[in-house]
Amino acid sequence: MTLNLSNIDPKEIMPGYLAKMVHGKNMSLAFWDVKKGAEVPVHSHMHEQIMHVVEGTFEFTLDGETKIYEAGDLVIIPSFATHSGKALTACKLLDVFSPVREEYK
Repeated sequence: MTLNLSNIDPKEIMPGYLAKMVHGKNMSLAFWDVKKGAEVPVHSHMHEQIMHVVEGTFEFTLDGETKIYEAGDLVIIPSFATHSGKALTACKLLDVFSPVREEYK
C-alpha cells in the first residue's frame, strides 16, 4: 500500500492537536500539527511511543521530569510511563506507537 500525507484528512484528537493517522498491522504513526499553547494532560498507555519534534518547541514531561525539546529531538516513552506536554510554539510532531492505537482509527 502506498499513501501520501496530502491525501489524509486530519482529525482533531484533542483540542489543538490535529493528526494525520497511518495504521499498519503492528504500529500507528501520528503526524501532528499542534497549535501554540495546546496541552496534553498527564496520562499513560500500554503503547510504546517514540516522539519526534519535527518543527517548533515542545515542553514534555516524562515520569515527572520536564524538558524542552526542539526540531530534531526524539523521546522514547516506555509502555505505561506517565507523560504530558505543551506546545510552546506551533509544532509539528511525529509519534510512532506500538501496538496500533485502535482508539485513533
